[in-house]
Order: sequence, then C-alpha cells, then structure tokens
Amino acid sequence: MTNPLHRHTLTESAHLIAQGTISSTELIQSYLDQISRMNPTLNAFITVLGDQALQDAKSADEAIKNNKPLGSLHGVPIAIKDQVHTAGIATTSASKIRSTFVPEKDATVVERLKNAGAIIIGKLNMTEFAMGDPVTSHYGITHNPWGLGRDPGTSSTGAGSATAAFMTAASIGEDTGGSIRGPAAHCGLAGIRPSWGLVSRFGLDGASWSLDTLGPLGRTVEDVAQVLQAIAGYDPLDPTTSTQIVPDYTSAMTDNISEMRIAVLHEFVDGPRAKLHPAVRQSIEDAIGTFKSLGAVVDTISIPNANHAGTASRTISFVERVSIHPEWIRERPQDFHPNTRTAFLTGELIPAQAYYKAQKMRDLIRSDVFAVLQNYDVIIMPTDESPAGVMNPEPGFKTVEAAKEGLRKSMYRGLFSAVSGPAISIPSGFAQEGGFNLPVGLQIASMPFREDLVFKCAHAFEQATKWHQQDPPNC
Repeated sequence: MTNPLHRHTLTESAHLIAQGTISSTELIQSYLDQISRMNPTLNAFITVLGDQALQDAKSADEAIKNNKPLGSLHGVPIAIKDQVHTAGIATTSASKIRSTFVPEKDATVVERLKNAGAIIIGKLNMTEFAMGDPVTSHYGITHNPWGLGRDPGTSSTGAGSATAAFMTAASIGEDTGGSIRGPAAHCGLAGIRPSWGLVSRFGLDGASWSLDTLGPLGRTVEDVAQVLQAIAGYDPLDPTTSTQIVPDYTSAMTDNISEMRIAVLHEFVDGPRAKLHPAVRQSIEDAIGTFKSLGAVVDTISIPNANHAGTASRTISFVERVSIHPEWIRERPQDFHPNTRTAFLTGELIPAQAYYKAQKMRDLIRSDVFAVLQNYDVIIMPTDESPAGVMNPEPGFKTVEAAKEGLRKSMYRGLFSAVSGPAISIPSGFAQEGGFNLPVGLQIASMPFREDLVFKCAHAFEQATKWHQQDPPNC
C-alpha cells in the first residue's frame, strides 16, 4: 500500500477493514498522526479523542475477528461539529458560554454513527453558536487547507477543514443557511444538506428550529451517501423527523443519467443579482456540457422569487436563534464574540411583521420550486458565487450596503434552506485567487426526500469529472 491509510476514502477504508486487509487500529492511528501534523496549523479540532478512539478501534478489530461487525461504517473515524451532543465530552458550540457544558447523552446522530460501527475521533471547531462568521470561535480561527487565511466555509468550519486535510474520513456538520454546503464548496468536498425532517436533531444545540439540518461532509459522493444512510430515519426523540422509509442511496448511484431532466436556475447564473466569479461561471458552463454529454436533458428555468431566498432565510434564522437562549445576551453579553453579540442583538430588533413576511416569502419560494420540480428531477446552481474569500477579523458589516450585499450572497444556499429539500455541493472546478488554487462547488437540489435523485446526479458528475481527486497542498 503506497499511500498512508488516512488517504483512503471512507468507503474504501470500511471495505478494507471488513476484509481484514487493514485494522481499525492502524487506520485510526494514521488519522491521529495526520491530526498531530495538520491541526496546529488549521485549528479544525476543539477536542481530539485520541485515547478513546484507539480503544474503540481495538474493540472494532476484535469484532471483525469474531465476525461481528456493527455496520457499514465499522472502524472508520468520523468527527463531529461541536454543537452536537457527545456523552461525557464537552460540547461547546465554540463559545465561552458553553465551554464547560458536558452532555450526559449522545445526540441521536452520534448514537446511530456508533451503531453503524463508526469511531468518533473528535469534536470540530465552528463559528460561535453557528452564526456563520468565520472569525468568532472562542477557540480560534479555523483555516482552509487550500489557502491559509481563506474562509473554510461557515459555520461548519472545522468539518470542512478537517475532512479536506485528511484528518477524518468524514464529518458531521449542521446546515441552517448553508453551513454544510459552504464548507464543502470552499474545501473541495461533497456535502449534503438533507431534507428537513430526514435526520434527527435530538441532541443538537440548534440555531433555527425551522431551518436546522444535520448532515455529512466527505471526500466523495458515495462517502456522503454511506454516512447519511446510517444517520437518517425517524426518531421518536425528535417529533419533527419523518416516518418515511429511508431508501438505499448507494443503489441509486448508477452513473446512468440519460433519462434525467436537469434545470439550471437562471437567477443564480445570469440574473441581474448574480455576480459570478469567472471561474464559477466557467464551472457552471462546463457542468452543463458534462450533463449533456451524459445524455441528460438540461434546460434553463426561471424562479424570480429565488432572488429573495437569502433575505427570507436569514431573517427567519436570526429571529429563531435569539429565541433559544435569550437570557444569554442579556446576562452575559461580554462573553460573546463582538460579531456574534451584534448578530444576536440584531435578531432581537427584527419585528414580528418582518418574520411573518419572511415565512410567507418562504412559502411562495417553496411553491415556485415545487412547480419546477414537477417537470425536472433536479435543479443545479452554484454553491457560492466565488471561491473562498479572505477572512476579515474586523467586527461586522461597516455599512448598510455591505449588509445588503451579505443578504444577496446568501441567496445561493438560502434557497434550499427555505425549500427544505435536499441540496448537495460537489467540487466542480478551481479558481486562481491570491496565489492559491481554490475549489468551487456545484449545487444539485431536488424535492424533499428525493436524496436518491441528488446522489444519482452528483455521483455521475463526480465520476465524469474527477475534480474530487485533487488534494490541498501540503496535506
């Protein structure tokens, strides 16, 4: 074996462990060595569970010897965003306020990962309370392995950085307005925001009850599908989860998309509010060509209300997140990062009328998108209009114009946050910026609970393009 074990994909590693070709102990040690090498620079982990992970790996190896594997993720490491509860392990939400909080019970997602045989290797850095500003973590800034000082994507900063830098086989992020898809795009990964209600949120320190979703990031579409398969499904501890039967996602990935109908969203490519970086525009044009070469029907469609998706989703999330623990901003304002404090105070100033209008706009957007998806299998669009930007340590937006620009940019991922359907980001090209070769992402989305279509389309594109095979420098 020429490459270190941690460079295998999750799917490859699970297969090798099941065959007895490698041991889980060897694999986990390889990942821990990579964490020791890369984390001091990238700061992707808040907590590394080295001793516990090795102990769990030994147990996994014994299970293989006794022909008693636990499941499809047996013996492979997965890291968890630090707003997801882990029994006996601090769950901080990257905030001083939660720095001493130790849950007594695993979140359902963590429990299901363990039941599938996964080994929890650590807790990942993030933006404070998942607010989305990359510089706000109480534990320091997480860097993008493709370019130090570049935004790794928010708010699951550590999930993007750690997975891209081969410090974990996959990770669990949380997506309110795009915090799985953003890190996936900025770090050259696959990452899916599942349908709202597909994955239990029991044990999640939430940000927005009507928008929050938990989902995986990985180095391939198949890796992401394998993890989602393990964590999806009804949970009586979370009454918002759906009772729908979870299909076999991997069986949907046939690479044959000759019968698929794909819609390109005009507003996010050539609309008056779209301001695509040249490399992002080129990646969309190339993606259209790739899909056509694979036999898919590709048409451009228009959803004018999509322009308002960012404003609607951000208004909803700002109001809902300050309602979770309103006493914190009143009693401990000094313990928030200044940017987070400003965001929370802004949320408290949003009137009920604005929240009501945002929810009404959300309903209109959902209706418009569903109408399109009566005639198409998926909608494609950029995950972001530009590659990873330079992180700015200065507090907040300085002008009204800058704040409006932030709302405009949020439309790209805010659309399917509002729709509540599945949306995956996959690598689709690179941009030369500031001396760095930075990845850009393609977003593929569909009707609620049609993850199978999203995975099928994404996997076919991945196999046809190989963008996912490029690695960050020095990793």
